[in-house]
Amino acid sequence: MALVVGILLALFVVDGGWEWAAIAGGGAIEIGEAWFWWRWTHRRAPAVGVAVLIGREVDVRDGWTEIVGERWRVAGVDSGRARIVRVDGLTLVVEPSD
Repeated sequence: MALVVGILLALFVVDGGWEWAAIAGGGAIEIGEAWFWWRWTHRRAPAVGVAVLIGREVDVRDGWTEIVGERWRVAGVDSGRARIVRVDGLTLVVEPSD
């Protein structure tokens, strides 16, 4: 939008060498804005999928646990505190945590 404004200013408002300055200023604003929004959207890794479960500690009861609002079958520990090692299909493979 800033580039369009710069071009319109160059065509209808300013004269002389300022035409190119208006266009260059609008282009610079557009590049700066694009860089800012790209950095903003890439500021952290997405936190979705089963890969985010690896390493989390859970409370296991009778071979089941509830994590992030979902109920999962657990292999490796029947009850107690455990750490998720990997995900095997719909089963969390855990090891006892210290």
